[in-house]
Order: sequence, then C-alpha cells, then structure tokens
Amino acid sequence: MPRVVVVSPPFLSHARPLSVLAGALRRRGADVYFACAPAFEHLAREAGVGFEPLSVTRNANTGVAEATEQDAREAARLAEFLDATRKGAVSTLLAQARHRRADMLADPDGVLDALRSADRRLRPDWYVVDQLSYPVTLALHCLGVPYATFCPGHPSYVLSSPDAYFGVPYAWPDALRPDPGRLRELRAAARRNDEAFTALFAAFARRHAPSRPAPGRAFALSSPHAVVYAYPAFRWLPTPPPGPVRLFAGHMAAVPDPLDVEWDARLNMLRAGGERVVLLALGTFLSARDDVLRTVVTGLLDGMPDVSVVVAAGERAAALADLAGERTVVVPSVPQRALLEQMDAMVHHGGSNSFTECLRAGVPAVVLPFSSDQFSVARDAERAGAGVVLDPNTLSPADVPAALRTLWRTVSPRMPQLAAAVRRRGPGWAAGELLAAMGRRKSTD
Repeated sequence: MPRVVVVSPPFLSHARPLSVLAGALRRRGADVYFACAPAFEHLAREAGVGFEPLSVTRNANTGVAEATEQDAREAARLAEFLDATRKGAVSTLLAQARHRRADMLADPDGVLDALRSADRRLRPDWYVVDQLSYPVTLALHCLGVPYATFCPGHPSYVLSSPDAYFGVPYAWPDALRPDPGRLRELRAAARRNDEAFTALFAAFARRHAPSRPAPGRAFALSSPHAVVYAYPAFRWLPTPPPGPVRLFAGHMAAVPDPLDVEWDARLNMLRAGGERVVLLALGTFLSARDDVLRTVVTGLLDGMPDVSVVVAAGERAAALADLAGERTVVVPSVPQRALLEQMDAMVHHGGSNSFTECLRAGVPAVVLPFSSDQFSVARDAERAGAGVVLDPNTLSPADVPAALRTLWRTVSPRMPQLAAAVRRRGPGWAAGELLAAMGRRKSTD
C-alpha cells in the first residue's frame, strides 16, 4: 500500500478538490495524509484520510475571503485586488502580477524545513502538490522526492511553451478582448516575473540542493511523472510538452450530499415564486463585488418574472438583505454542488470549480470573469457551448436576462451530452490512473 501525502495551500477552492482526490486515493488502496493549514483539518476527516498540519503561505481563505482572519499586509493586498477588479481585466491581472512574490514565494526556506520534517516523520512513497504551490514544488524538487502535480484551475497553469507566461490568459472571451497595448504591458510584467522567479528558484536550489538538477523555468516546474488536471480535455487546449502522464479528470467534485430540510423549503418557496431558479455565486473572493451581485439580481427580478434567484453573497449578505423575498434567497454561502442538481442556470465568475461543477451537473452558465485564469475558463465555456460570457464591469440589469434567454434557447439542449462526457471520469478515475502512473515510475527506479 503506497503512502501518499497530498499538500494543499490554505484556500478552500484548492483544498476542497485536493481533499476529494485524497479521499479517492484512499478508496483505491493508498495510505493518504492531507497536509494543509490547521483550519482545513475537517476536509481530511470528510475524506477519511490522515491530517498533517502544514502552512505553505501566509495568506489564506477558509471559504469567504473577507471573513478569513488575515494579517494587515494580506488584508491590504486583498483590498487592492478587489479595487483593481473594478478597473477591468488587465488592471486586475497587473495587480496580481505585483503581488505574486508575496502570494507564491513568501517563505521558501520555512516550507522546505517543514516538508523535510514531515517527510522524515511520515516517510511517504510520493506526494501530490498543487501546481500553484510553487514553494512546495521547489522544496520537493530540492529534496529529490517523487511527486505528482495537481493543476487546480485552467490547464494553461502548466505552461505549454516558451512563449506562454503565467498570469497571461491563453485565450480571451469575445466580451473581454483587451487593447493590444495593454496586453503588451501585461505580457511584459509576466515576463519580468518569470525571469525573477526563475532566478530565485535557481539560487534557492544552488543553496539547498547543489547536487540536484537545476529547476529550470520556475512557473514551468511540475512533476516529471504525472500531472492531474481537474478539467476536461478540450481538443483546442494548448498542447503540453511531452514527458509526464497527463490525466484530464474532467472535474474534481465529490458526489454531493442531499439538501437538508431548510434548503428544500427554500427551493419550494422559490419554485412557487418563479418557474426557474438561478444560482448566483462569484466565488470566495469575488462575492465582495456586491455591486455586480445587485445588478444581476435586480435585472432578473425586474426582467424575468418567471425566475427566482439564490445568491451566495459572502460577507455582503447583510448589504444585500433588501433583495431577499419570495423570489430571492440571499445567504453568505451555499451548498453549491448539491444546489446545482436543482438549478436551471448559474451565474458565476469563471472559477474552474464552478465551471466544471456546472458541466458535471449539466447546468448552463452566464460567466462573469474578473481575474486569474477566469478569462481562459470563460473562453472555454464559450467554445464548449456551455455558457455565455459578459463583462462584469460593463454589466447592465438587462444583460443577464438576455443572456439567460440565449442559454435556454441554444445552450441547454447541449448540456446532457457535455455532462455525460465529464461524468465519465472524475476523482475516482483520476486516482486509479495516478496510482498506476506512480506505480510504473517506482518499478523503473
């Protein structure tokens, strides 16, 4: 029985799918530990695996970013990020580029020490590491231990070519194509980060593991053995470089628990108020954009009398309480995977979890991308015929009703076929293939 340590950053949108993979590996016969910040121990219990307390970055998000206790610097950077989202796509991506060092390489020496200690104590056969946990990948490289990479978002996070840069979308949706000059500015910032991180990685490896091969280009560093993508294998995605086994799982969502009595009652009320029900959720960070939430809800209430709405409003639920009524439920958070089984559509931010969970449930989406890989995900939603993309910063109350009418006329008929394709794989399939791939690696050592 192989022992596997799954290392996660302290962000719920990353930790939950990684814990689902950890549970699937356990069910396939592995002895698994989930290593994350102490606030996420409950995910290890839910997955039925061991827990190893390990913090790999200073910032965190336990479910609603504004409600997570942060130090002053992290809170200030979150506020700066949210302000940038109001200025548009490139401004947001440039702000994220400025924050990259603190986000992704805050304490590589401390991470290396913590992983070395965990490795001596647990003696795993191999690890699974989030692609965006760059200090963890660098530490495992320096320790010379085998690991598999988990790509939590868009597959382009694993760079496909020398001219691909982390932080620059591989493709843009039709509604958010940036000015060429601004795009050149973004690429220049991403290139500077690429060069700076690569130099930092090289210096760190020379200092801590001089006998190991050089890590090479920092943002391209990933497992030479196996990469798991929590994403479908769309035919138009960039072709990754040869080397590791590449496993496109389609999604990384556990089968949802049934809705409880309270949610059943809420849905019964909403169905009585409107024939169709739409879920509105912008993720754990972007629920702070209550201006966008309000625009969407008022547009639906005024423009679609046959539609009711569930709103995941995070810390802004109180600010939007005036919208609650017979056709609207406004709450801080929702059981998204379970609710999707009952929804007629979703309005989301282009997060890869929301996108793939919608695909799995066969639910069409209106996508409002703000940051990170959301623009790439939104473009895939367009190309897959699974959604309509709008610019959240130019949104009018009439836009989402018009998009939903398009969805229900042209997109909904395709969703059963897309859902069937995505459901054919998932966490159990990925765990079995990953164990086989890492087993083959061991047999050739």
